[in-house]
Amino acid sequence: IEMVTRDDVDLVIVATGGVVGLRPVLAALEAGKVVATANKETLVSGGHLVMPLARRLAADAAQGDPTGPLASPLAWVRPIDSEHSAIWQSLVGEDLLSVARLILTASGGPFRTWNAERTARATPQDALQHPNWDMGAKITVDSATLMNKGLEVIEAHWLYDVPYEQIEVVVHPQSLIHSLVEFVDGSVKAQLGLPDMRIPIQYAVTYPQRTAGPAPRLELTEHSQMTFEPPDAARFPALAIARAAGKAGPGATAALIAADDVAVERFLAGQITFDGMSRVVEQAVQRFSIDHDPDLETLETIDTEVRAWARATSEGRAA
Repeated sequence: IEMVTRDDVDLVIVATGGVVGLRPVLAALEAGKVVATANKETLVSGGHLVMPLARRLAADAAQGDPTGPLASPLAWVRPIDSEHSAIWQSLVGEDLLSVARLILTASGGPFRTWNAERTARATPQDALQHPNWDMGAKITVDSATLMNKGLEVIEAHWLYDVPYEQIEVVVHPQSLIHSLVEFVDGSVKAQLGLPDMRIPIQYAVTYPQRTAGPAPRLELTEHSQMTFEPPDAARFPALAIARAAGKAGPGATAALIAADDVAVERFLAGQITFDGMSRVVEQAVQRFSIDHDPDLETLETIDTEVRAWARATSEGRAA
């Protein structure tokens, strides 16, 4: 908190995992700093706390310059995830009231073509072999379960103030289209590029300008096919679990992310099965959800309690 609120800090980049990133993000915004975040949990658990601050900062900026680059909440809370950067870029210059759907693309992970029995027996080594992206272990496993896409659905709801019913997921194995926006007139805008996180990171840092960057260029003639398919809800229940938690509110999503964090740790340690991760998360959401929007201290309490339960539960345990 001391670091992100320093007078000589203009932009804060958040690349932590877990709800630990929430308190400094709120402090940075309260101090009038721009936040670029790769931390899904900040918005998944605390979107109801973060986005009102971003809207207030944008409103203040708009009083001095109504069409300026800081007159949008997305200029204050800048997404670094490739999917949300794609949506953000597609929305520049657009009226959010004209959005019909947000369409998040998913690679489908390493088990997209596996049958249910084989997927249930997947090992940590299997899950860490992502076909397109080079990422850390946690997000790579979340990609294999499609939990990452469920978390992104919740993020999209808070970032763009769009109802869950207008947020969809489509599997795009080539990972060239990073997400799409459909407008009320039927037009669709998409952001394309090779799978390289330097592009969304750079856009968040240099916005509203674009500068020359090191990422390789997309040559369309070298990619003769782009395919799309619906996600398999039966084999990947994490997506539906996350969406239901999002609709239930921040108490449920706080339980969701804490349980998922521990479930992935335990899977990587060989303590629970691949399909056991979703069972742990679903049980946690059912046990620890609350029926009101929690404040920061309550979110941190939920996080602590859920982590302790998820480490001790026998749910999903490997034989």
